Amino acid sequence: MRLQLLLALVAAVGSGRTWGLQVNAAPAETQNELRGHEHDEGTSNAQLDVDQELGSLAQQPLLRQDRRPTVQRKKPLTGKFLHITDFHPDPFYKVHSSSEKGDSCHKNDGQIGFYGAEKTDCDSPISLVNATFNWISENIKDEIDFIVWTGDSARHDNDEDIPRNTAQVEGQNQFLVDKFVEVFGKSKDPNDRDPLNNFIVPIIPTYGNNDILPHNIMTEGPNHWTKEYLKIWRKFIPEEQRHQFEKGGWFFVEAIPNKLAVFSLNTLYFFTSNSAVDGCAKKSEPGYQQMEWLRIQLQFLRIRGMKAILIGHVPPARTDSKTSWDESCWQKYSLWLRQYRDVVVGSIYGHMNIDHFILQDFDDIEIGPHGTTGGAKSIDARVAMDDHLTVQSSADYLLELRDDWSDLPKPPEVTALEEYGDPELSVEQIQARLRRKKKRKGHKSRKQKFFEKVGGEFAERYSLSLVSPSIVPNYFPTLRIIEYNVTGLESSSSSIFPLESDIFPTHHPAGLDELETQQQEQQESDSLWTSKKKRKGRKGKKDKLIVPDPPSKSAPPGPAYSPQTLSWLGYTQYFANLTDINNETDALDIALDDHQDADDGHVQSQKKDKKQKPHPKEFNFQVEYSTFNDSIYKLKDMTVMSYLKLAQRIGQSRPTSDEDSWDAQELEPDHAEDESDDEKEDDDQDEEEEASANKSRKRKGKGKGKSSNGKSDKRLASRRRRRKGQKIANKVWYTFVRRAYVDTKAEQDLHDNFGEPL
Repeated sequence: MRLQLLLALVAAVGSGRTWGLQVNAAPAETQNELRGHEHDEGTSNAQLDVDQELGSLAQQPLLRQDRRPTVQRKKPLTGKFLHITDFHPDPFYKVHSSSEKGDSCHKNDGQIGFYGAEKTDCDSPISLVNATFNWISENIKDEIDFIVWTGDSARHDNDEDIPRNTAQVEGQNQFLVDKFVEVFGKSKDPNDRDPLNNFIVPIIPTYGNNDILPHNIMTEGPNHWTKEYLKIWRKFIPEEQRHQFEKGGWFFVEAIPNKLAVFSLNTLYFFTSNSAVDGCAKKSEPGYQQMEWLRIQLQFLRIRGMKAILIGHVPPARTDSKTSWDESCWQKYSLWLRQYRDVVVGSIYGHMNIDHFILQDFDDIEIGPHGTTGGAKSIDARVAMDDHLTVQSSADYLLELRDDWSDLPKPPEVTALEEYGDPELSVEQIQARLRRKKKRKGHKSRKQKFFEKVGGEFAERYSLSLVSPSIVPNYFPTLRIIEYNVTGLESSSSSIFPLESDIFPTHHPAGLDELETQQQEQQESDSLWTSKKKRKGRKGKKDKLIVPDPPSKSAPPGPAYSPQTLSWLGYTQYFANLTDINNETDALDIALDDHQDADDGHVQSQKKDKKQKPHPKEFNFQVEYSTFNDSIYKLKDMTVMSYLKLAQRIGQSRPTSDEDSWDAQELEPDHAEDESDDEKEDDDQDEEEEASANKSRKRKGKGKGKSSNGKSDKRLASRRRRRKGQKIANKVWYTFVRRAYVDTKAEQDLHDNFGEPL
């Protein structure tokens, strides 16, 4: 019986190649016996006995053929799409094994649960992957228009006894593709003219740094990985882009034909941890080629009146001391976002596992005298961000973000009291005072001054990147549904690949001929690059940068800046509370007993004298928070201005609004009264010195990190020493860091790591 079940475990994924094994398919009746293994409340005791008998083999890559969808007709747009990232499926996960370093939830005795070891560095059991797709199928499958899947679909190489190999990495990615086919695949419609339209909604994947071997390192293409993923993702990549994908691993899909394209960027060519490439400045580098491709495609979209979403794995995280992208890539990326701000709706990333957002400041763009990107000094000043963020390193990163945001211009509260000194002025009186002010030569209101600082009333000095938390339960498994404006798109529908006549219209809009010439030149450059005709060891030269034209002066602000069709409206974040779902009675006690690793703060498993059968509850995702009814963030939409105001509120060490502060009864008396007048004076002096230093740094060169002299690091260390044991005064900041860790960190831990003197 056990041998039969083992054969079924491998055969369940189809060909048996998913885990790099070759076995014969199991009998159909044995496969049916395994299909119901997810533990709903109605799971029989007999099934639990089967799971216990198999141990870790109960974590099978189950594909339920009986739930394949039938032929689907095109449905109208719902105005929602799904972002899901960082699955890290691990077929070696073993229930009730140890999560301590070196064990990786593969061996020894411990208390880890059936659906994953939350708050540890272990990867996702197959049961979690199966349960996630089952929940998607039963709850949101018919509510979404397309899916962005941002990489890291293979386990980490975290067990010396089971090193990763090529077959595992490829097989685990194929397994996830098969899961998407199971839920979103469709039987072939004889009337469907597109032989490649295999899904009921478009699915756009991208590379993660753990989707290759060795991890982080991808050489210029074509290479083994671009060729292999062309096979694995063939159903997702439009036919006319497959040749380009094989050369570099990037492509786009028109998620809404003639309206919206989603660009899958290969961020491994921008990644500071990829030592096989050298940024985006040299024409010989794949990063340069990708940026040129992106520039040309965005220009095509502008001509066609379309919009774009950019997705990738590694986000463009950048603070004064650390960065995740090569500076030359960040410079071009930010320049493209500025020049094509009428085209780009937004950008989405994964990798970091923590829920947060990033603002790109266009004032940091440095363009050299010959059109080349600058930033050489910035490259020297910033160090590469940690490949794997621990709790401590992520805390440092969030603190640096807040430090940056503390310098953001403060939006004025435009009230009669603040602007005119009288809260009871009538509308006519206010208008009369406005007319008098306009007559004064050179007078500018506080609102006008604020707009000048942020790039106008739509904050066009900045762009926004969202970073979502992951499925892998370093915290709690999470997924996100983003809603967007579909006004005027009532007759449209999502489609995998539009007809060629739709992509390339017979008429040629103005500027198209010149752009096609540029594209031809780039393709010729690609040929030289991929043929490797350059002499070995020859250093590539920086090529003169083509700076794209900005939006037309008559063009309205883009969808990232002003609410309009395709603008993002808000999102709902879902999480699975594994502490509750796993139903391990000792799990909470372990966390409270503070069984933590000194280096990363993750909970470690506690050994048990006697193994117990797993008794998980019904698996379910629940709402963590929604921006539509969030009384803390108060995001009226997802425009850049809304996020700029949120960042400014997060950055305030002492909130100016009562609504952003804790009520007196919410603060413990000893925390509220501990600080002496001398300490308050010291804090005020520190803030003045920091503000002065920031201004000085910006005068010398905005964005040129000065942390190399150690002053910034010392300042942060000093804050941590003073912060220990202090209450967080700013409710918005507290909520931001609490959500960053998906509500897994204890309240006192948040105050200890992120608090400040009151």
